Order: sequence, then structure tokens, then C-alpha cells
Amino acid sequence: MARAGLAGAVRVARWADAALGPGRAGATTDGKATLSDATAERAAADLGLSAAQIRAEWDTARLAGLVEVHGDSARPGWRLRAWDRDDSAVLRGWVALFDAWSLACPEPDGHEPAAVAEVVSAMPQVLSFLQLSAGPVPVEQLLDLLQQRVTELRTERCEVAYEPGTGQPAGAPGPADPAPAADAPLAPLLDWALRALASVGALTYGDGQATLTPLGNWAVWVKLEQICVAAQSPAGNIEQSAEDMLRGCAQLRPNAARAEYRAWLAARPVGSAVTELIAAARGDDALLRGLAFEALRVVGAPAEPDVRSVVDEPALRPYALLWLAEHDGVDPEDAHEVLTRDEATWLWVDTAAAVADHGEAPMLVRHLESAVQPTVPQLLDEVRAVGHPRTVQVLVALAAAHPDPALAKAVRRAAFQVHTGS
Repeated sequence: MARAGLAGAVRVARWADAALGPGRAGATTDGKATLSDATAERAAADLGLSAAQIRAEWDTARLAGLVEVHGDSARPGWRLRAWDRDDSAVLRGWVALFDAWSLACPEPDGHEPAAVAEVVSAMPQVLSFLQLSAGPVPVEQLLDLLQQRVTELRTERCEVAYEPGTGQPAGAPGPADPAPAADAPLAPLLDWALRALASVGALTYGDGQATLTPLGNWAVWVKLEQICVAAQSPAGNIEQSAEDMLRGCAQLRPNAARAEYRAWLAARPVGSAVTELIAAARGDDALLRGLAFEALRVVGAPAEPDVRSVVDEPALRPYALLWLAEHDGVDPEDAHEVLTRDEATWLWVDTAAAVADHGEAPMLVRHLESAVQPTVPQLLDEVRAVGHPRTVQVLVALAAAHPDPALAKAVRRAAFQVHTGS
């Protein structure tokens, strides 16, 4: 169903990729990735559609992430690239369109923006009711539910209606006022919402009733499941920033940490979550760098473009290469083979920095065994060569922790040489 519903958008997105790629005439002229008139007419002629149909499918492609807008240009999204081989990309694209239902159809004229926003905020409860009903529901019943939910939203905000220009609560002595906007009828807005949801394939709407499609039913079920997952956050970090959440996971066992990552991810859009995790990985704390990429493993395929985009950043390159290798199906135990000797050494130093900052001395000593170099002198030579910014601190901490006096002395000498540049 998702493939069928988005087939037209995929067709237009692929046409744009082929006809408007790098080095060809641009598709847009307004800095918002809106198709120019000339481009829409050209696409219509090539695909046998009207210009209006081309624009509608282009907008759908943007909302579904088949086309991604970057500044004043648009380019194919990862979902379009993965369309033929990855069912999850198809479903994620449709869910993105489902989440953007309020943008899929223009809202009716003559309504206050606040009233429209209230209806958009209340619709998840209406959709949940449709999902639980498992069949057609009269629009009158949905309207009653919508009115109840909007009233609850206003109560939660502790709204008090004030008379215009007086600063006095409504009902205070003064001239009579017309009915406030809060009393505006919601029926036209419910009609708009149901038509918009029908346009994206989430439900059928007609004859005074609405019914979720199987695809809409599945999407609502997934949303409810995500809410349940988020509510089961073991460490209670789902409201925190990515950096604070990762710090909260530092002392958890791997399975508990993964459960926390899943809960944190379920509570926010995937795109912004990945951006936050990458930003945390760029920080100075090496422990957070490793944990951020563990969280990105939980994200899976949607994180691939962002991970690929940081491969050229020295601090993130080893982590990104390992992530991509595992994503491509390489056994995690063999993934290290994709790293060069220098990259593996850099990663060893970075991990040692995390252990030195957050672990215990015996753990740092044991970390020696994970080095790819067969001897300590060879390890020290290569550690000095890779130029990690924490090299001196790592070597000093290792020298202080190691029980072998001779080895500790050699490590201290190496730290001194790095510090002095000798």
C-alpha cells in the first residue's frame, strides 16, 4: 500500500534526479525547492501528466523524504535511493507523509491559526479512537471527541478569555462582546483534517463516516507502541539532550543502555535525534563519542547518510567506518578490519581516553591487550605518530596505572617526548 500510494511521487523524484542532476538546469528558482513553471511543464510533457499533478507529486515527494531540501536546492533522499531494496525505507517515507498530513492539503480559509493548531494537536486522539474502533466511525462521534480534546487542551493551558482592549476577564461588567474565537465551530476543521488524512492514504472518508485504512491502522499502532516504549525508559532520560542522555547511560549495562536509546529515540523525530547524536560525538568526551555511535546503531538505516557525511572528520572517521561496515552486514567482530593501522591506533587512543576519564586503572591496563601492535614499544611509536590530541594524558594515566615499573617508565618517557615534541 505504501509503495502504491507513493508511486507517483517516486516517479517524479526519479525524473528530477535524472533530468535535473548536477551540471543540469536547476529545478527550483525560489530557494524553497518549489518547482519552477518551466520545469513543471517539462516534467509534465516527459511523464504524460499535467503540471498540477507534477507539482502535487513533487510536494508529496518532499514530505515523504524522497527529495531532501538543502538550502536553495533539492536532491534525492536516502529513501529514494533505497526504494527498490529496502521495505523499511518505503514505510518510513509513508510515515513521514502521514506525520505531515496537515501540510498535504491547504487548511480552510477564515479560521484562526490557533484553532487550526488545536485541531492538529487533538487529531492523534481522534486517530487512536479510530484505531481502537476497528471499523467505520460516524463523523458526529469524532466531532464530539475532537471538541472534548480541544477543551482539554485549553484547560491544560489554563486559558481565561479576556475582553479585547480591557484587560478584564470575560463576564466582567462592560459592553457585550461577540462570541470569542474559542467558540468557533470545529466541524469545518474536522472535515479538513479527515480529507487531508484521506489524501495521504491514512483513512477513507465519505457518507458521514471515517475508517482507517490498513496502512493508517498500522501507522497509528506504531505511534502508540512508540509512546509505550518511551514510557518504559529505564533510566528516565528521554527528556534530556543527547549528551545528557548518553551520560546517563554510561553506567548502564549494554542491554539496558540500548533500551534507553530506543526510548529516547521513540520520543523525537529520527532526523533531529541523529543530528543531536552526531553533535554529541563531536564533543571532547571520548566516552560520549563511543556511546553516540552505539545509539546510532539502534537508529539503523535512517542514520546512514549522516554517518557517511562524517567519514572525513578525523575524530569520527574510525567510528563511522565501523558503523558503516556493520550496517553493510560485516560481522561486528570482523568490522575492525576496515580500519587502517593508523585509524585503529587513533581509535585505541580515543577509547583509552574514555577509560582514563571514566574508568578504573585496571581497565586501562587491560586496554593494552586490545591494541593491534604486537609489542608495547611498537604501540608507543605508532601512538605518537597518529597525533591524537589526548595522547599525553592517556600515556601519563597508563604509566600511573601499570604495575610493571619498567613498562611504566617507557610509557612516561613516550609521554614526555610527545609533550616536548622531541
